[in-house]
Amino acid sequence: MAKPSPTHAGIAVLVDLGQRIRAIREKQGLSQESIALASGIDRSYFGGIERGEHNVAAVNLEKIAIALGISLKDLFKK
Repeated sequence: MAKPSPTHAGIAVLVDLGQRIRAIREKQGLSQESIALASGIDRSYFGGIERGEHNVAAVNLEKIAIALGISLKDLFKK
């Protein structure tokens, strides 16, 4: 299982981003596993992204947006 980042876990912007990703995924009725598989990201790491535990790279954000079928900027809309 991916360990939370000791320096970035819980930072408000990462928590907010993770909550938005989770909300979009759940609204679409998708599992963490299906999005992780579609984006090529480890499922436990993806779960950590949703919990705001990782300072996720831009390239991985793009992969998640593609897997969700949305634009990258939609991940940052409130």
